[in-house]
Amino acid sequence: MSLGNSLFNARKKSGLSQEAVAEKLGVSRQTISKWELDETLPDIRQSKRLSNLYHLTLDELIDFDMDLKEIEEIIANTSEEKEARIDWSSAWSKRYPILKTYRSMPGTEEYLDRISALCGRVKAEFNLSELDTFLVVKDMVYRVYQKSKAEHSQGSGV
Repeated sequence: MSLGNSLFNARKKSGLSQEAVAEKLGVSRQTISKWELDETLPDIRQSKRLSNLYHLTLDELIDFDMDLKEIEEIIANTSEEKEARIDWSSAWSKRYPILKTYRSMPGTEEYLDRISALCGRVKAEFNLSELDTFLVVKDMVYRVYQKSKAEHSQGSGV
């Protein structure tokens, strides 16, 4: 995504008009428009003021991803009660159908027992709560996946 798109999306997410941003920064509305259209770039001081205005770090402003920011906000604002009512496997199975079918595959219960034992060892060894244990194991599995994906793409010359 271009810096102009990031600036546009961050401004829209903040609910501000080009005129309002221009007034707060002491520049013309046309200047804001040119930044958002990638015709010109804000200098570093103006970029810092924009990041403050939009409540983002400079890094976040440069790489502003509306979808990611919305997801992060949803996660931050989801109560434990609401989260407990969500069937995550069902929700993710719309994108990854294997989550609907793998439970009927022979042998999966054995792996469930092995993973349960692994969680018990991680919990005891690192003195973690139940939730922290599952989050750490889930993150470790994801890291294994990322590593495997990277090795596969290197091996295939991609």
